[in-house]
Amino acid sequence: MYATTDSLATTPAAQGGRSRWLALYVLCAGMLMIVLDVTVVNVALPAIQDDLGFTSSSLAWVVNAYLIAFGGLLLLAGRLGDLLGRRNIFVSGLIVFTGASVLCGLAESQEVLVAARFVQGVGGALTSAVILGMIVTLFPEPREQAKAIGVYAFVASAGGSIGLLAGGVLTQAINWHWIFFVNLPIGIVTALLAVKLIEKDKGLGMGRGTDVPGAVLITAALMVGVFTIVKPAAELGWTAPRTIALGALTLTLLACFIVREATAANPLVPLRIFKSRNLTGANLIQALSASGMFGIFFLGSLYLQRVLGYNALEIGLAFLPTTVVMGLLSVRYSEKLVMRFGPRRPMIAGLVLIVVGLAVFTQAPVNGNYFIHVLPVLALLGLGGGICFPALMGLSMADVKPEDAGLASGLIGTMGEVGAALGLAVLATLSATRTESLAAAGKPALDALTSGFHLSFAIAGVIVAAAVVIACTLMRPARPAAGAAASETEVEELAAA
Repeated sequence: MYATTDSLATTPAAQGGRSRWLALYVLCAGMLMIVLDVTVVNVALPAIQDDLGFTSSSLAWVVNAYLIAFGGLLLLAGRLGDLLGRRNIFVSGLIVFTGASVLCGLAESQEVLVAARFVQGVGGALTSAVILGMIVTLFPEPREQAKAIGVYAFVASAGGSIGLLAGGVLTQAINWHWIFFVNLPIGIVTALLAVKLIEKDKGLGMGRGTDVPGAVLITAALMVGVFTIVKPAAELGWTAPRTIALGALTLTLLACFIVREATAANPLVPLRIFKSRNLTGANLIQALSASGMFGIFFLGSLYLQRVLGYNALEIGLAFLPTTVVMGLLSVRYSEKLVMRFGPRRPMIAGLVLIVVGLAVFTQAPVNGNYFIHVLPVLALLGLGGGICFPALMGLSMADVKPEDAGLASGLIGTMGEVGAALGLAVLATLSATRTESLAAAGKPALDALTSGFHLSFAIAGVIVAAAVVIACTLMRPARPAAGAAASETEVEELAAA
């Protein structure tokens, strides 16, 4: 099934139709604030560096401190939502994130800003980890759930390009401090509306999952893993002794965590959830697609900036077509596609379109024209993302038990975060290596830089193509929720499965 019901306190019956949609908008507002913050900060990094005196290497910690906390705590935060109540965790995350944003805006030293960014990552993890689980419990009916997930997927996927535009405007019109201060009114209003509009769920209680050793192991493994990707691997290389040592430590911690969860009476992450082919496949696809897409948005921005000469505001405007196309499909048509064809077929079609878009991007020349060489790529990426990601989010929650909805939500977020960090590190490293090699061989600087980008675009396409293979071989057609009529296509797919 791609809908799930909740035996906990939050039930559709407890919230009327209109209030459920208002609750969805509140959840999406919280997610939008988290997503916007990532890209807004990226745009403002040069201004932050000039103002606070960061070196090129230390500046990376403005981003890395957030990523380490965010990626490391997503899975734990999702499970805490199941145990302590998802609304409680969501609101707590908003409070932490908003308070840390104020500290970031007030920061006058490097140390304060980096520390506040780490706390911001904690709040971001608490807020975002439980959102998808809350959505599927609010909307158990397949058609409504597909539409609600479409709205969520649009916010989660396309919000980043809005952040590029917002970051350019705020940084150029005022100063970098305001990219953080704008979170204060948004966070306060969202938290108040969440308390008012979202029914409080009781949670399972800590007695059902008080697995402190498991929590320590998985959080440490994810934090060390993300740190390894964004720091030594990106700066020293994948074969550097420090990278290998930290990678081995990450794998050891993960192995210890798996052993712990297999033997614990009340595991933090019940391994039984991975028996679902759809859950396992969706998380693999999420990791691969995030690796390709996130890396390309970053490197595509560099292509526009360093090769075509765009400024921050122009880059934000350049990416708007992706947002518009993705939003139109996610909000207006994803639900119709899912109900007509089931979630599996739209997901595969969307991934294929992303692969095509990345292949086209490998042909962008040094003297490229936006309307000829960039706009078609962004349109294809927006089209593919708008079709694929809502269906993928629905499949990621397929067959998930109500008491595990927060865990599954945190898991899909974790895979996306780790995949994005890994993809960016790999693609950026390979692109830079190729550029340096060509420049050393005497190729003109812009030609060498563009060739490096072409390599990263091609590898990203291969990564997303691997996601297509998994989708075609591992994923099963989602079964309709109990009591819901299956579409004719779904019946045919289930019969053939």
